Amino acid sequence: MAAPPPPNSQMAPLPGNLPFRIVSKTIGMGAYASIRKATPMNAPTPVIAVKFINKEHALKHGRLSPKHIAMEVTIHKHLGKHAHIIQCLANGEDQHWHWIAMELADGGDLFDKIEADEGVGEDIAHVYFHQLIDALGYMHSKGIAHRDIKPENVLLSGDGDLKIADFGLAALFEKDGNKKLCHTVCGSPPYIAPEIVSGRRSKRKDLLDDGYEANICDIWSCGVVLFVLLVGNTPWEEPTMRSDEFREYVETKGRTTDELWEKIPAELLSLLRGMLKLDPHERMKLDEIRTHPWYTRKNPYLASNGRLTNQVGMATQMLSQLRIGVDRPPVQSQCSFSQDPDAMDIDSDPHRSRANPANINILSSTQPETPIAETPFDWERPPRLASYDNVSASQPAAHNQMPASSMPFGCPSYLSQLSPSTQDVLSQDPSMSQFYATPTVPMTLTQMARKFGDVMPAYSLSRFLSPLTISLLVPLIVEALHRLGVPVSPISDEQLAEMNRAGKASVRVKMADGRRQGLNGHIVVERTSIMGEKVTEVRFVKASGDPLEWRRFFKNVVRCVGDAVLRPD
Repeated sequence: MAAPPPPNSQMAPLPGNLPFRIVSKTIGMGAYASIRKATPMNAPTPVIAVKFINKEHALKHGRLSPKHIAMEVTIHKHLGKHAHIIQCLANGEDQHWHWIAMELADGGDLFDKIEADEGVGEDIAHVYFHQLIDALGYMHSKGIAHRDIKPENVLLSGDGDLKIADFGLAALFEKDGNKKLCHTVCGSPPYIAPEIVSGRRSKRKDLLDDGYEANICDIWSCGVVLFVLLVGNTPWEEPTMRSDEFREYVETKGRTTDELWEKIPAELLSLLRGMLKLDPHERMKLDEIRTHPWYTRKNPYLASNGRLTNQVGMATQMLSQLRIGVDRPPVQSQCSFSQDPDAMDIDSDPHRSRANPANINILSSTQPETPIAETPFDWERPPRLASYDNVSASQPAAHNQMPASSMPFGCPSYLSQLSPSTQDVLSQDPSMSQFYATPTVPMTLTQMARKFGDVMPAYSLSRFLSPLTISLLVPLIVEALHRLGVPVSPISDEQLAEMNRAGKASVRVKMADGRRQGLNGHIVVERTSIMGEKVTEVRFVKASGDPLEWRRFFKNVVRCVGDAVLRPD
């Protein structure tokens, strides 16, 4: 029997007679595809991820032909199994859908666990760069270049190891010892190599007259990813002279005065400059990267085989670096430009990511950024959060506290206003640690931990709890979006009343980030119960776009609604 399509969708039901059993709602989404979990028909394990691509929607909105999809599957299968690459397991199709079954990255997005504008520190950056280069070396040994290495495509296993995903733009650059150049203009502007952007396009805007070495372009992208790991931001919005930061990098031959570069450890600068050489013939090769002193340095978290040696310690360190700063004003570098030309925008910080609006469509791609479908409330709720609804009090919750629904906005919402039993439950929630005034990971969260996922959850930490009811909280969120220049339709009193009755709401977010790249998703609001006390959970579910930009957007909204957020004293 075929699985149903998303509620209120005009699309056909998902394929019937699948060789596995779908066990979740949507866990991920793109412009024309959605991802769900599945298991074997008669067993609970292994859990895999299945990408469903609607043929009509993909061709109409993404110019993604059956040939493109077949090429993605062929290349992905050719890679086989590698510790740091998502494995392609099977694929199939019916009249309306293609499906691709893959290994599940059960640790979630790596860059969702990295603080925007902060980074992860040198040791952790070294771990993930090491694993990234290991994966890249394997791909290139198979003659395959990824061509779209960026944070959105870097995932984690349940043990915290890096996994490269999404081979929709991958290309075969070498076969039987014969190398060939690529001509398709594709990639994300902050991470793309300059020879792709600046190449001459006299015949078609998406094809270069002179080709490029795709494997050498991958190395450039990895250099930018390393920079982002270290400082939590890209060095430029695009590698063209239209970018002030890139122009200074070029004119100073990498000796830029940009304050982000000042955060880079001195012993690492030669590696970054080598990977970010403008001339692809002078750019560092993989063997040179692997012998660089910073790459070969000892690391307390990294074993000789490239796997993690202290998963709990590393997860604890990463979690402690995530912090919101609720009492701070919104970060102006977010610069949330909408896809709607009539939408408001806000001033950007003068040193960061002021992409020229005229350059939005500078790149063509076989997987272009297109508005995703208006998907209703169909997101999978993370198991750790869903369990709140099953937590009941062995004793009635204290009734001498101020009812949450009557709590005036402007009065900080502290955990101490809840019963001790509820506070104990929430002390086990990793996402609460980001709201401490100073970086803190409660001992109650780490003392029983044995692996990475026991401390750092797979689900996104872009979420908060509030004592306010949905009808009080949703207008505050909408007001925050307007303040940030993100357009959202007005919500009537009747709609708010219906949201309250249903106990859930979903606010659709469609915008471009500070670098004019698409940023899409939902703000999901649900009423839940913890130890008999009602609270409202707010999750920021990214559908597409850069994870760090989504994290930055989340932080700005939280700072706008500050006093409505439940947090430690």
